Amino acid sequence: MSMPRLEEITPANFADAIAVAVRPEQEYAVTPVATSLAEAYVHPGVAWPRVIVDGERVVGFLMAFLDVDWHDDGGSLRRSGLWRLNIAADEQGKGYGRFAVQAVAEELRRRGTSEFHVTWHLGEHGPEGFYLGLGFRKNGEMVGEDEVVGVLELK
Repeated sequence: MSMPRLEEITPANFADAIAVAVRPEQEYAVTPVATSLAEAYVHPGVAWPRVIVDGERVVGFLMAFLDVDWHDDGGSLRRSGLWRLNIAADEQGKGYGRFAVQAVAEELRRRGTSEFHVTWHLGEHGPEGFYLGLGFRKNGEMVGEDEVVGVLELK
């Protein structure tokens, strides 16, 4: 791995972005990139989609959420964090996921955010160990029946 970087989605990298596919056993836990980009389109200002690039290769995709009304009720509970993380199947285990989380944390700090939120699906091939290993802690909340909410304090 050289020094990875985040790039905005452009016409030049769009096809590579939507081609990012995780391992088959992980598909239950992630949303395809094309769907994420459609959601980003209908949530401008909230969604922050980026490709993860190493050299000239797109190796993954992430989408952060920024200052979201967490309960979608007009209330005061607003959160920011990682909405999606897809690392290409043959690029996993190389540090790109860790890089992506650190890059989102840096962006959230830059925006003055003190807590970094993420949700993950439970299951044998889910990312729970990955997030807990990065310092996220379960906060006791669930989204739906099978998504855990995790939080990381940003310093």
